[in-house]
Amino acid sequence: MAKPPTNKRILEQQFSRRATILGAVQLGLGGVLAGRLAWLAIAENQKWQLLSESNRLQLSLIPPRRGLLLDRTGVPLASNKSVFMIDLLPDRLEDADGVLKQLAELLGLSADETDRLRSDLAQALDHQPVRVASDVEWDQYAAVNVRLPDLPGVSPMRGFSRHYPAGAATAHLLGYVGAPSREEYEKTGDPLLMVPGMQVGKDMLEKTLDEHLTGKPGARRAEVTATGKVVRELEVRSDTIGKSVQLTIDGGLQTYASRRLGTQSGSVVVLDAVTGGVLAMASMPAYDPNSFSDGISQFEWDMLSQDERVPLRNKTLQGLYPPGSTIKPITALALLNENIDPDETVLCTGRINIAGGTFHCWRRSGHGVVDMNRAIAESCDIYFYVMGIRVGIQPIADMARRFGLGERFSGLPVPYQYYGTVPDPAWKRRRYNEPWEAYDTVNATIGQGYLLANPLQLAVMTARLAAGEKTHPKLLAAKVAPAAPLGIDPRMLAIVRQGMEDVVNGRGTATRARLPLANIKLAGKTGTAQVRRITMAERRRGVRSNASLPWKLRDHGLFIGYAPTDRPRYAVAVVIEHGGGSGAAYPIASDTLLYLFDKRQAMKRLASLENGWGGGIEERMAREAAEFADRAPGGRRSRQRGFAANLSQRLRYSRLSSR
Repeated sequence: MAKPPTNKRILEQQFSRRATILGAVQLGLGGVLAGRLAWLAIAENQKWQLLSESNRLQLSLIPPRRGLLLDRTGVPLASNKSVFMIDLLPDRLEDADGVLKQLAELLGLSADETDRLRSDLAQALDHQPVRVASDVEWDQYAAVNVRLPDLPGVSPMRGFSRHYPAGAATAHLLGYVGAPSREEYEKTGDPLLMVPGMQVGKDMLEKTLDEHLTGKPGARRAEVTATGKVVRELEVRSDTIGKSVQLTIDGGLQTYASRRLGTQSGSVVVLDAVTGGVLAMASMPAYDPNSFSDGISQFEWDMLSQDERVPLRNKTLQGLYPPGSTIKPITALALLNENIDPDETVLCTGRINIAGGTFHCWRRSGHGVVDMNRAIAESCDIYFYVMGIRVGIQPIADMARRFGLGERFSGLPVPYQYYGTVPDPAWKRRRYNEPWEAYDTVNATIGQGYLLANPLQLAVMTARLAAGEKTHPKLLAAKVAPAAPLGIDPRMLAIVRQGMEDVVNGRGTATRARLPLANIKLAGKTGTAQVRRITMAERRRGVRSNASLPWKLRDHGLFIGYAPTDRPRYAVAVVIEHGGGSGAAYPIASDTLLYLFDKRQAMKRLASLENGWGGGIEERMAREAAEFADRAPGGRRSRQRGFAANLSQRLRYSRLSSR
């Protein structure tokens, strides 16, 4: 009989079974782990290697440099300069207030500037960079980089910023660039607009030629730490600069015309009467486009927006003015086209009654017996009143349109053109539901009433008078197609041109506009446009002089002209807002054309004038900034003076870099 198992044997058997089961479980788990490790190491090796690389490496785009804007000789009007810049990346910001406080200390940001950054952050998309500062000093840039681990969401970089060597002189011609807005990104969805340091065109040629000027981005691959600090750059693929654009603009003439406007508010436009090329398109006062490209301060914005001369308005394209007596050559052509004899005379006594109203000539004593030539040369209003009533408004309106008034010029790469008004009975019926009256014709014949034009239109009108062809304005240098004929009898044009030549070289209203050159003559027409109504009571007392009136109530001064008279090549139009009459306009036109024939003599004249004005454009802008700061309330005056000093320094740099 077998012995029953002892307790020891039972325990050994139980332990052996448990050890076997546990070993099997361990072996199974080990197999699973080994299999998983093998799967990760072999089958998914590429996936995890990529994830590891992305955690260790940082790939970023390099914003492309913009193409250059060149004048007709190839001199850059807009270029790129290397700068240090600081951006904020909203989606990486953890403590916006804390970061802004540190940046304010490191970069010397004012309370206004930090408030602006808070506002920009609130409006930006999560992944849209917000520019803190451009063109920062090296020591500031280095200080930010050193503290980068404590500044999440801050992106310092070295890149390129747009640079305009002539500063304000080209502001309303070229426009400016800036960081893309939220609306611009949402409209296009282009991810390139979210790249820190990216700049897009915001106004004028920079805006309309933006697609052409924008290049292709580069890329940078760098090794970074867990906090995002760059250890080393591994690979850099350079950006491709955008395409350059050559303009018809003469850079020297553009700067000269802007400087020659001096302390006045107005516009100068110069055209090649043969090709239609725009040689200069100046509007002053203006802003410094370098400030806008780098990020304008609230101080500078307030100064510009509160100026009654409106430096933010492009007066060449957005300014609409009664052309005054500069319209009289067009009125004369309409009269000739209606078979009015140019030798027929009118007696000017200084005033005339028409349809129950009394209308005055600018010369109170009258001009006496006047024919067409003398009416143009001496700008007799009464002659044009009488003849205009005889032929009616329609021929005059049709002739004005033929010469470019009321026209929006196609093919011109500008974002806006205020094209004004050429009134006639149909227009008045549509606009006011009223009939055309005799006094409407009277006003239109001398460029008053409803008639409005911008300075570019006046320049085109002058070029067509000079060339006898339908000259079309152009800003881009390209092969020029022949202009279409105007369909005007050359004999009629000769009569009008002789009157315009006598304005300057005869006994006309602009004899002081004569060019100081032996063999080159300037022909032109003066114009004065009223901006207020003169009552009969004031006429009886004596009309107040412009000098006694507030600036905004003074007459506009205008002048159109071309030279040489025997072989017309250049056409000019000048409009001076509230200049007090044509005497403010024709010296500017004369000097601007003189620059094209004798640069040395023109520059000598300008130097003498700028001494009397207290310096050039940048010096005067800096002085105006200091005066604006001094007018600030006491609590803000010190801070505003600091802004004015910074602006003055930047303007000084702009002046030196343009030499």
